[in-house]
Amino acid sequence: MHIPENYLSPSTCGILGAVMVPIWLLSIRKVKETVPREKLPLLGVAAAFSFLAMMFNVPLPGGTTGHAVGGTLIAILLGPYAACLAVSVALLIQALFFGDGGILAFGANSFNMAFALPFTGYFVYHGVKKLISSDIIAAGIGSYVGINVAAFCAAVEFGIQPLLFTDAAGQALYCPYPLSISIPAMMIGHITIFGLAEVIFTTGVLAYLKKTSPDLFQMTAPASSSKSLFGLLGALILATPLGLLAAGTAWGEWDVEELAETDFFGSALGYTPSGMENGFSFDVLMPDYAIAGLPDALGYVLSALIGTALLIIIFKVIASFLPAKPSFDTPSQH
Repeated sequence: MHIPENYLSPSTCGILGAVMVPIWLLSIRKVKETVPREKLPLLGVAAAFSFLAMMFNVPLPGGTTGHAVGGTLIAILLGPYAACLAVSVALLIQALFFGDGGILAFGANSFNMAFALPFTGYFVYHGVKKLISSDIIAAGIGSYVGINVAAFCAAVEFGIQPLLFTDAAGQALYCPYPLSISIPAMMIGHITIFGLAEVIFTTGVLAYLKKTSPDLFQMTAPASSSKSLFGLLGALILATPLGLLAAGTAWGEWDVEELAETDFFGSALGYTPSGMENGFSFDVLMPDYAIAGLPDALGYVLSALIGTALLIIIFKVIASFLPAKPSFDTPSQH
Protein backbone atom coordinates (compact mmCIF):
# COMPACT_ATOMS: atom_id res chain seq x y z
CA MET A 1 0.00 0.00 0.00
CA HIS A 2 3.08 2.22 0.06
CA ILE A 3 2.72 4.52 -2.93
CA PRO A 4 6.16 4.88 -4.55
CA GLU A 5 7.74 7.98 -6.04
CA ASN A 6 6.08 9.40 -9.18
CA TYR A 7 3.00 7.14 -9.19
CA LEU A 8 1.00 10.21 -8.21
CA SER A 9 1.34 13.61 -9.82
CA PRO A 10 3.15 16.33 -7.84
CA SER A 11 -0.16 18.21 -7.54
CA THR A 12 -1.91 15.14 -6.09
CA CYS A 13 0.94 14.69 -3.63
CA GLY A 14 0.81 18.39 -2.73
CA ILE A 15 -2.93 18.37 -2.08
CA LEU A 16 -2.80 15.28 0.13
CA GLY A 17 0.24 16.65 1.96
CA ALA A 18 -1.62 19.91 2.59
CA VAL A 19 -4.62 17.96 3.89
CA MET A 20 -2.36 16.14 6.36
CA VAL A 21 -0.78 19.30 7.82
CA PRO A 22 -3.78 20.34 9.99
CA ILE A 23 -4.34 16.70 10.93
CA TRP A 24 -0.75 16.40 12.14
CA LEU A 25 -0.99 19.71 14.01
CA LEU A 26 -4.22 18.65 15.72
CA SER A 27 -2.71 15.27 16.57
CA ILE A 28 0.35 16.93 18.12
CA ARG A 29 -1.87 19.19 20.21
CA LYS A 30 -4.07 16.31 21.38
CA VAL A 31 -1.09 14.15 22.33
CA LYS A 32 0.61 17.03 24.17
CA GLU A 33 -2.58 17.63 26.16
CA THR A 34 -3.18 14.01 27.15
CA VAL A 35 0.09 12.06 27.23
CA PRO A 36 2.55 12.80 30.04
CA ARG A 37 6.14 13.38 28.97
CA GLU A 38 7.42 10.19 30.61
CA LYS A 39 4.95 8.14 28.60
CA LEU A 40 5.64 9.76 25.23
CA PRO A 41 8.33 7.17 24.34
CA LEU A 42 5.47 4.65 24.17
CA LEU A 43 4.55 6.31 20.87
CA GLY A 44 7.98 5.32 19.59
CA VAL A 45 7.34 1.73 20.65
CA ALA A 46 3.93 1.85 19.00
CA ALA A 47 5.48 3.28 15.82
CA ALA A 48 7.99 0.42 15.89
CA PHE A 49 5.13 -2.09 15.99
CA SER A 50 3.69 -0.53 12.83
CA PHE A 51 7.11 -0.36 11.17
CA LEU A 52 7.73 -4.06 11.84
CA ALA A 53 4.21 -5.11 10.80
CA MET A 54 4.79 -3.49 7.41
CA MET A 55 7.96 -5.56 6.90
CA PHE A 56 6.06 -8.86 7.00
CA ASN A 57 4.98 -9.21 3.38
CA VAL A 58 2.18 -11.69 2.72
CA PRO A 59 1.84 -13.33 -0.73
CA LEU A 60 -1.29 -13.35 -2.84
CA PRO A 61 -1.86 -15.75 -5.76
CA GLY A 62 -0.81 -14.00 -8.95
CA GLY A 63 2.53 -12.73 -7.65
CA THR A 64 1.57 -9.66 -5.63
CA THR A 65 2.17 -9.07 -1.93
CA GLY A 66 0.80 -6.95 0.92
CA HIS A 67 1.20 -6.42 4.64
CA ALA A 68 -0.46 -5.39 7.88
CA VAL A 69 -0.09 -1.83 9.22
CA GLY A 70 -1.16 -1.96 12.86
CA GLY A 71 -2.79 1.47 12.88
CA THR A 72 -6.01 0.33 14.54
CA LEU A 73 -4.02 -1.49 17.21
CA ILE A 74 -2.18 1.71 18.14
CA ALA A 75 -5.42 3.71 18.08
CA ILE A 76 -7.07 1.26 20.50
CA LEU A 77 -4.09 1.38 22.86
CA LEU A 78 -3.18 5.07 22.73
CA GLY A 79 -5.95 6.84 20.84
CA PRO A 80 -6.33 7.75 17.14
CA TYR A 81 -4.34 10.99 17.32
CA ALA A 82 -1.36 9.20 18.83
CA ALA A 83 -1.75 6.49 16.19
CA CYS A 84 -1.70 9.13 13.46
CA LEU A 85 1.63 10.49 14.70
CA ALA A 86 3.17 7.08 15.34
CA VAL A 87 2.33 5.65 11.92
CA SER A 88 3.29 8.91 10.17
CA VAL A 89 6.76 8.86 11.70
CA ALA A 90 7.14 5.17 10.86
CA LEU A 91 6.23 5.94 7.24
CA LEU A 92 8.73 8.80 7.17
CA ILE A 93 11.55 6.55 8.40
CA GLN A 94 10.61 3.94 5.79
CA ALA A 95 10.67 6.49 2.98
CA LEU A 96 13.88 8.27 4.02
CA PHE A 97 16.05 5.28 4.88
CA PHE A 98 14.58 2.25 3.11
CA GLY A 99 12.80 3.60 0.03
CA ASP A 100 9.51 2.02 1.10
CA GLY A 101 7.04 4.65 -0.12
CA GLY A 102 7.95 7.86 -1.91
CA ILE A 103 9.21 11.08 -0.36
CA LEU A 104 6.77 13.14 -2.45
CA ALA A 105 4.02 10.60 -1.72
CA PHE A 106 4.59 10.80 2.05
CA GLY A 107 1.47 12.92 2.53
CA ALA A 108 -0.63 10.51 0.49
CA ASN A 109 0.70 7.45 2.32
CA SER A 110 0.12 9.19 5.65
CA PHE A 111 -3.44 10.11 4.64
CA ASN A 112 -4.19 6.47 3.83
CA MET A 113 -2.32 4.58 6.54
CA ALA A 114 -1.89 7.14 9.35
CA PHE A 115 -5.24 8.92 9.11
CA ALA A 116 -7.94 6.97 7.26
CA LEU A 117 -6.88 3.60 8.67
CA PRO A 118 -6.53 4.26 12.43
CA PHE A 119 -9.42 6.70 12.72
CA THR A 120 -11.79 4.41 10.82
CA GLY A 121 -10.61 1.33 12.70
CA TYR A 122 -10.88 3.09 16.05
CA PHE A 123 -14.44 4.34 15.57
CA VAL A 124 -15.60 1.01 14.12
CA TYR A 125 -14.00 -0.73 17.13
CA HIS A 126 -15.94 1.46 19.57
CA GLY A 127 -19.14 1.08 17.57
CA VAL A 128 -18.86 -2.71 17.63
CA LYS A 129 -18.03 -2.66 21.34
CA LYS A 130 -21.44 -1.16 22.00
CA LEU A 131 -22.96 -4.30 20.49
CA ILE A 132 -20.65 -7.01 21.83
CA SER A 133 -18.51 -7.32 24.93
CA SER A 134 -15.35 -8.77 23.35
CA ASP A 135 -12.49 -6.31 22.90
CA ILE A 136 -10.67 -8.76 20.68
CA ILE A 137 -13.53 -9.33 18.25
CA ALA A 138 -14.26 -5.60 18.09
CA ALA A 139 -10.57 -4.91 17.44
CA GLY A 140 -10.50 -7.49 14.66
CA ILE A 141 -13.54 -5.97 12.94
CA GLY A 142 -12.21 -2.44 13.34
CA SER A 143 -8.79 -3.33 11.97
CA TYR A 144 -10.31 -5.14 8.99
CA VAL A 145 -12.50 -2.19 8.06
CA GLY A 146 -9.68 0.28 8.67
CA ILE A 147 -7.15 -1.34 6.35
CA ASN A 148 -9.75 -1.76 3.60
CA VAL A 149 -10.71 1.92 3.80
CA ALA A 150 -7.01 2.79 3.50
CA ALA A 151 -6.63 0.47 0.50
CA PHE A 152 -9.67 2.03 -1.17
CA CYS A 153 -8.22 5.52 -0.71
CA ALA A 154 -4.96 4.40 -2.32
CA ALA A 155 -6.86 2.74 -5.17
CA VAL A 156 -8.74 5.96 -5.90
CA GLU A 157 -5.52 8.00 -5.78
CA PHE A 158 -3.94 5.58 -8.28
CA GLY A 159 -7.02 5.41 -10.47
CA ILE A 160 -7.60 9.12 -10.99
CA GLN A 161 -4.09 9.70 -12.36
CA PRO A 162 -4.74 8.51 -15.97
CA LEU A 163 -8.01 10.43 -15.97
CA LEU A 164 -6.36 13.72 -15.04
CA PHE A 165 -2.78 13.57 -16.32
CA THR A 166 -1.94 12.45 -19.86
CA ASP A 167 0.50 13.52 -22.59
CA ALA A 168 -0.31 14.69 -26.12
CA ALA A 169 -0.57 11.07 -27.28
CA GLY A 170 -3.12 10.27 -24.59
CA GLN A 171 -0.71 8.13 -22.56
CA ALA A 172 -0.73 8.40 -18.79
CA LEU A 173 1.98 10.53 -17.20
CA TYR A 174 1.86 8.77 -13.85
CA CYS A 175 0.02 5.66 -12.65
CA PRO A 176 -1.46 4.28 -15.89
CA TYR A 177 -4.27 2.16 -14.45
CA PRO A 178 -7.76 3.72 -14.23
CA LEU A 179 -10.27 3.22 -11.45
CA SER A 180 -11.76 0.20 -13.22
CA ILE A 181 -8.45 -1.60 -12.68
CA SER A 182 -6.97 0.04 -9.57
CA ILE A 183 -9.98 -0.49 -7.32
CA PRO A 184 -10.48 -4.24 -7.90
CA ALA A 185 -6.71 -4.82 -7.98
CA MET A 186 -6.22 -3.18 -4.59
CA MET A 187 -9.42 -4.33 -2.93
CA ILE A 188 -9.34 -8.04 -3.83
CA GLY A 189 -6.12 -8.53 -1.91
CA HIS A 190 -7.16 -6.42 1.07
CA ILE A 191 -10.66 -7.85 1.38
CA THR A 192 -9.07 -11.30 1.57
CA ILE A 193 -5.48 -12.05 2.60
CA PHE A 194 -4.12 -8.64 3.60
CA GLY A 195 -7.20 -7.75 5.63
CA LEU A 196 -6.84 -11.07 7.43
CA ALA A 197 -3.17 -10.30 8.13
CA GLU A 198 -4.18 -7.00 9.73
CA VAL A 199 -6.80 -8.77 11.88
CA ILE A 200 -4.31 -11.42 13.02
CA PHE A 201 -1.62 -8.87 13.87
CA THR A 202 -4.02 -6.55 15.69
CA THR A 203 -5.85 -9.19 17.72
CA GLY A 204 -2.71 -11.22 18.41
CA VAL A 205 -0.70 -8.31 19.80
CA LEU A 206 -3.70 -6.90 21.68
CA ALA A 207 -4.45 -10.27 23.31
CA TYR A 208 -0.77 -10.67 24.25
CA LEU A 209 -0.58 -7.24 25.86
CA LYS A 210 -3.88 -7.67 27.69
CA LYS A 211 -2.54 -10.89 29.17
CA THR A 212 1.04 -9.90 29.96
CA SER A 213 0.81 -6.15 30.60
CA PRO A 214 -2.80 -5.05 31.08
CA ASP A 215 -1.72 -1.71 32.55
CA LEU A 216 1.08 -0.99 30.09
CA PHE A 217 -0.68 1.71 28.08
CA GLN A 218 -2.37 3.30 31.06
CA MET A 219 -0.74 6.62 31.81
CA THR A 220 0.17 5.52 35.35
CA ALA A 221 1.78 2.20 34.30
CA PRO A 222 5.16 1.49 35.98
CA ALA A 223 8.21 1.23 33.77
CA SER A 224 8.72 -2.45 34.69
CA SER A 225 5.57 -3.41 32.84
CA SER A 226 7.30 -2.74 29.52
CA LYS A 227 9.49 -5.87 29.67
CA SER A 228 7.01 -8.05 27.84
CA LEU A 229 6.50 -5.31 25.25
CA PHE A 230 10.19 -5.10 24.39
CA GLY A 231 10.37 -8.88 24.38
CA LEU A 232 7.67 -8.93 21.72
CA LEU A 233 9.48 -6.24 19.73
CA GLY A 234 12.66 -8.31 19.83
CA ALA A 235 10.83 -11.42 18.65
CA LEU A 236 9.26 -9.50 15.76
CA ILE A 237 12.65 -8.08 14.73
CA LEU A 238 14.20 -11.56 14.60
CA ALA A 239 11.22 -12.89 12.64
CA THR A 240 11.19 -10.17 9.97
CA PRO A 241 13.10 -12.30 7.39
CA LEU A 242 9.85 -14.23 7.02
CA GLY A 243 8.74 -11.24 4.97
CA LEU A 244 11.31 -12.21 2.34
CA LEU A 245 9.48 -15.45 1.65
CA ALA A 246 6.72 -13.58 -0.19
CA ALA A 247 7.86 -13.36 -3.80
CA GLY A 248 6.63 -10.60 -6.08
CA THR A 249 5.88 -6.90 -5.77
CA ALA A 250 2.88 -5.28 -4.13
CA TRP A 251 0.36 -3.93 -6.65
CA GLY A 252 1.21 -0.38 -7.64
CA GLU A 253 4.76 -0.58 -6.26
CA TRP A 254 6.64 -1.76 -9.35
CA ASP A 255 9.95 -0.22 -10.37
CA VAL A 256 9.73 2.03 -13.39
CA GLU A 257 11.81 -0.47 -15.36
CA GLU A 258 9.37 -3.34 -14.82
CA LEU A 259 6.14 -1.38 -15.19
CA ALA A 260 6.06 -1.46 -19.01
CA GLU A 261 6.41 -5.26 -19.00
CA THR A 262 3.96 -5.90 -16.20
CA ASP A 263 1.27 -8.25 -17.49
CA PHE A 264 -1.93 -7.15 -15.82
CA PHE A 265 -5.39 -8.39 -16.74
CA GLY A 266 -3.93 -10.26 -19.74
CA SER A 267 -1.88 -7.57 -21.45
CA ALA A 268 1.31 -5.67 -20.76
CA LEU A 269 1.22 -1.89 -20.52
CA GLY A 270 3.78 -1.50 -23.30
CA TYR A 271 5.18 1.89 -22.32
CA THR A 272 6.65 3.74 -19.37
CA PRO A 273 4.74 6.88 -18.32
CA SER A 274 7.04 9.84 -18.88
CA GLY A 275 6.15 11.49 -15.60
CA MET A 276 7.36 8.40 -13.78
CA GLU A 277 10.45 7.91 -15.95
CA ASN A 278 11.63 11.51 -15.59
CA GLY A 279 10.24 12.24 -12.15
CA PHE A 280 11.74 12.84 -8.73
CA SER A 281 14.29 10.33 -7.43
CA PHE A 282 15.93 9.91 -4.06
CA ASP A 283 18.73 7.48 -3.19
CA VAL A 284 18.24 5.84 0.19
CA LEU A 285 20.81 4.16 2.39
CA MET A 286 19.15 0.74 2.63
CA PRO A 287 16.82 0.23 -0.34
CA ASP A 288 14.21 -2.49 0.22
CA TYR A 289 15.67 -3.15 3.69
CA ALA A 290 18.88 -4.51 2.18
CA ILE A 291 22.41 -3.68 3.31
CA ALA A 292 25.17 -4.00 0.74
CA GLY A 293 27.45 -6.97 1.30
CA LEU A 294 25.15 -8.75 3.74
CA PRO A 295 22.77 -11.67 3.15
CA ASP A 296 19.20 -10.53 2.60
CA ALA A 297 17.95 -12.09 5.85
CA LEU A 298 20.63 -10.40 7.96
CA GLY A 299 20.07 -7.11 6.17
CA TYR A 300 16.36 -7.39 6.92
CA VAL A 301 16.99 -8.00 10.63
CA LEU A 302 19.46 -5.11 10.88
CA SER A 303 17.07 -2.81 9.00
CA ALA A 304 14.30 -3.78 11.43
CA LEU A 305 16.61 -3.10 14.37
CA ILE A 306 17.75 0.25 12.96
CA GLY A 307 14.20 1.37 12.15
CA THR A 308 12.92 0.34 15.58
CA ALA A 309 15.79 2.09 17.37
CA LEU A 310 15.32 5.29 15.34
CA LEU A 311 11.61 5.45 16.14
CA ILE A 312 12.11 4.93 19.87
CA ILE A 313 14.95 7.47 19.97
CA ILE A 314 12.95 10.08 18.01
CA PHE A 315 10.07 10.01 20.48
CA LYS A 316 12.44 9.98 23.47
CA VAL A 317 14.19 13.07 22.13
CA ILE A 318 10.85 14.79 21.54
CA ALA A 319 9.81 13.92 25.11
CA SER A 320 13.00 15.47 26.49
CA PHE A 321 11.97 18.88 25.12
CA LEU A 322 8.51 18.84 26.70
CA PRO A 323 7.71 20.07 30.22
CA ALA A 324 6.73 17.49 32.80
CA LYS A 325 2.99 17.10 33.32
CA PRO A 326 0.88 15.23 35.83
CA SER A 327 -0.02 11.70 34.77
CA PHE A 328 -3.53 10.73 33.71
CA ASP A 329 -5.24 7.47 34.45
CA THR A 330 -6.20 6.80 30.85
CA PRO A 331 -5.50 8.35 27.46
CA SER A 332 -8.45 10.74 27.25
CA GLN A 333 -7.99 11.94 23.65
CA HIS A 334 -10.36 9.22 22.53
